[in-house]
Amino acid sequence: MTTNHLIINGDQTVSHIDRQIYGHFSEHLGRCIYEGIWVGEDSPIENTKGIRNDVVKALKEIKIPGLRWPGGCFADEYHWKDGIGPNENRKRMINTHWGGVVENNHFGTHEFMLLCELLECEPIICGNVGSGTVQEMSEWVEYMTFEGVSPMAELRAENGRENPWKLKYFGVGNENWGCGGNMRPEYYADLYRRFQTYVRNYGDNKIFKIACGPNVDDYRWTEVLMREAHQYMDGLSLHYYTLPSESWAEKGSATAFPENEWIKTLKKAQRMDELITRHSAIMDQYDPNKRVSLIVDEWGTWYDVEPGTNPGFLYQQNTIRDALVAALSFNIFHDHSDRVRMANIAQMINVLQAVILTEGEKILLTPTYHVFNMYKVHQDAELLQFNLESETFEEHGLSMKAVSATASRDAAGKINISLAHVNPAKSTKVTIDLRGLKQDKLNITATELTADVMDAHNTFDAPDQVVPTAYSNYTVNGTELTLTLSPMSVTALTIE
Repeated sequence: MTTNHLIINGDQTVSHIDRQIYGHFSEHLGRCIYEGIWVGEDSPIENTKGIRNDVVKALKEIKIPGLRWPGGCFADEYHWKDGIGPNENRKRMINTHWGGVVENNHFGTHEFMLLCELLECEPIICGNVGSGTVQEMSEWVEYMTFEGVSPMAELRAENGRENPWKLKYFGVGNENWGCGGNMRPEYYADLYRRFQTYVRNYGDNKIFKIACGPNVDDYRWTEVLMREAHQYMDGLSLHYYTLPSESWAEKGSATAFPENEWIKTLKKAQRMDELITRHSAIMDQYDPNKRVSLIVDEWGTWYDVEPGTNPGFLYQQNTIRDALVAALSFNIFHDHSDRVRMANIAQMINVLQAVILTEGEKILLTPTYHVFNMYKVHQDAELLQFNLESETFEEHGLSMKAVSATASRDAAGKINISLAHVNPAKSTKVTIDLRGLKQDKLNITATELTADVMDAHNTFDAPDQVVPTAYSNYTVNGTELTLTLSPMSVTALTIE
């Protein structure tokens, strides 16, 4: 008799899963922007006005809903006027946060907005509070969104864009408790109130304003921001990275890791549930109707860089372990989708838990990319009420649930179920009891992502080591399914 039992009530919805939970983050860091996204119009790599076509195609496949830019720590040293106009006139600057390299500002506002148009996703702009001014931020919003006669609208037209863009999401500063100014929450709360006043809505463009929220478990920051400024914000950000170790100096390898770091990493990924729960409880005191969204706009694994690469570029490999971190995180975001309405993985290409790696003209899809592709069915679906009883996975003195799950119903009425099995050594059985269905006969399609070893990953020489395959290791008895989940696997089922 199995101890993994999932009951899904197909006729009972809990909350809406905002598609922005599947968002991405792109910072001027390492090879994320330059080489990863932007190669320039003169590059032999196929591009559209300098933007890589292969990257755009891959990202459209996973239906990327939103993209955050230009940072990160870079945002609070970024002055947007340096990145407009003819390339030869754009200022060169030193990227003091990430490797001390020269930033030529060839990828700026126009290029980013073109990228979002090509991706058919929402741009998420992060403004400069740390070293910028109220006027600078106000003029940036005017430059992007004002339609009519004004100095910034005229400047935009001079630079080749007559009509304004649509901009929904704007972050007022980034990590202002740290690299964005080392501020106290009281000071930032007052600054936020001031700066956001001048992030104006022009015409019918309505901006969703995101305040800089806490670092990990800084609950006092959330308390102060909600108390002093919740009425002026639409979202409050949260940053949390998954590290195998307790030290930022030696975070651990992305691939050559000891067995005990498997469960340490996955258990730390699950801490996201505790953080969201506790920060949400504070938000509930000031915002019981949940008007203000919790925005997890930086999340993912952070390891030591790959040997031989620039330490400031944060380039790391991506394994089946990272795929499971992504699946566990999505399941948690779904559980809290009444409050969490956006999340942006860090980062999109060539940095940290990337979905894409590039090497010259070559492109590589990571295991994390494949999880995004398997989970895209949940975008803008309705979370179903479910209950999961899971066996325990124990290893090296640590324990956690062996199985994590989520279930939703899309607009067409299809039920999508996603399961993550974290035990790397053995398979396990799960029974799924589907209740409240109108049909007795189930039409099922399923895929699985798994691997033979804990550090299995894709390389440019072997790009298909960890890829989804058709899954059929299940039986059906009426509306009850019995699945055998492979070790360290992500499984997705669609039921019609």
